[in-house]
Amino acid sequence: MGYQPAIPTDGPMTIETAEPAPVRIFVDADACPVKDEIYRVAIRHGLPVIVVAGGFIRVPEDPLITRVAAGSGMDAADDWIAERTGADDIVITADIPLASRCVKAGSAVIAPNGKPFTEESIGMTLAVRNLMTDLRSSGEVTGGPRSFTPRDRSTFLSTLDTTIRRVQRQRAARIQQQS
Repeated sequence: MGYQPAIPTDGPMTIETAEPAPVRIFVDADACPVKDEIYRVAIRHGLPVIVVAGGFIRVPEDPLITRVAAGSGMDAADDWIAERTGADDIVITADIPLASRCVKAGSAVIAPNGKPFTEESIGMTLAVRNLMTDLRSSGEVTGGPRSFTPRDRSTFLSTLDTTIRRVQRQRAARIQQQS
């Protein structure tokens, strides 16, 4: 018998139940340096984590953690996440185009260094990313991203915990308004 995730991951939550689906955490996992931290925080809060990668990726054996091998196609993992995320979800990614798509879908989005992507910041972030891509393709040496530091890890943990609490409050307020 195959592994069955605790929380369905194949689309928006539309099953009629007494309570809407919980906040979910989607992880763009191929190059994510904070996966272990995400697992610990999510388990502490009792939130499902969907770990999405191009191929197989090892995850802890926990009913709250589901892995998805989205395929090796260009942006397959990004497309998988963007098609399924919504207002009650948190997305962890360093991929700026994916962050933009998820912010537009209403998700809370955090980079592994703890930087939140918001509606206010994503336009400029995407523009700078595109400019740097253009400079690199024209032969300019622009350097790469700075090294990931212990301070980044600490900032990420704080931002993730704050974001979980904010999204849960917003979700509870929305549910109360609908009642």
